[in-house]
Amino acid sequence: MRTFVAAVAVLIGLAMAAVAVPAMWVDRNIVQEDGFVGLTAPLGKDPVFQQRLAAAAVNGIGFGGRQLPDALAAVVRPILDDAAQSLTAMPGYSDAWAETLRRSHRLSFADPGTLPPEVAGTTSLTLDVAPLVGLVVARVSAVSPVPLKAPDQVRISIGQANQRQLIERVSAYAPMGSAVAVGSAIAFILAFVAARRKWTVLAGIGVGALVLAAVWKFGADAVSRLVLGTGNANDVAEIFKREFVAASTAGFGQWIMAALVAGAVLLGGGIILRVAGARRPAPNVRR
Repeated sequence: MRTFVAAVAVLIGLAMAAVAVPAMWVDRNIVQEDGFVGLTAPLGKDPVFQQRLAAAAVNGIGFGGRQLPDALAAVVRPILDDAAQSLTAMPGYSDAWAETLRRSHRLSFADPGTLPPEVAGTTSLTLDVAPLVGLVVARVSAVSPVPLKAPDQVRISIGQANQRQLIERVSAYAPMGSAVAVGSAIAFILAFVAARRKWTVLAGIGVGALVLAAVWKFGADAVSRLVLGTGNANDVAEIFKREFVAASTAGFGQWIMAALVAGAVLLGGGIILRVAGARRPAPNVRR
């Protein structure tokens, strides 16, 4: 009976871990703002993405006939384009890019009831590059005949329709990963306490962790191919999607590697415990 209880507890613990680990990673690196910024910050260093983002930032500055006469606009436009080319070298670029990511995260993961009216009806993800536009405008205003005013929002759609509904589900369920992980740990402890042969529990959990690592790797690759297979309406969205998928795959890959190491250690520990137990002399029984 104890062996049966231990086996069931191990299986339950592994099943819960299979769900808990991906959920915890998504919660920490995508749902939480700081994790999202840390994951996506390196995207701002990609040269091709920089070029497309700078062009989008310049196009978001609406000075044209509304702010400048056409003659002055023709003078300012080359200055604006030159400033965009050196966007990443400007002081404050890193902070502006981080603020861009924070604004974009709030637009994508905020409660729908708190979204601005112009965004509330959209179903795709949105990137707000207004902080980057502010850098360009400040640089151009210093040398242009007429000061320019930076817009409050410059939003670029970077996702597909109905993705916001998926984000809402992820935001609701991903934070539960920690609680499921605690349940998994309790199941493993129960299995270890109930088992007659402790080494079998360690080895079983180790083998299960190795199997789960392979499943997570397969699942991560499948999701990456699915996301990369979707089309986008603009170059900025396509590059952002590609780099975001690469960063996510690499980040979750570190957790998979940790699971492989933990599984190997537990399996090795179980085998060592088994060998040590087999070599231990049986106690003498006096009649």
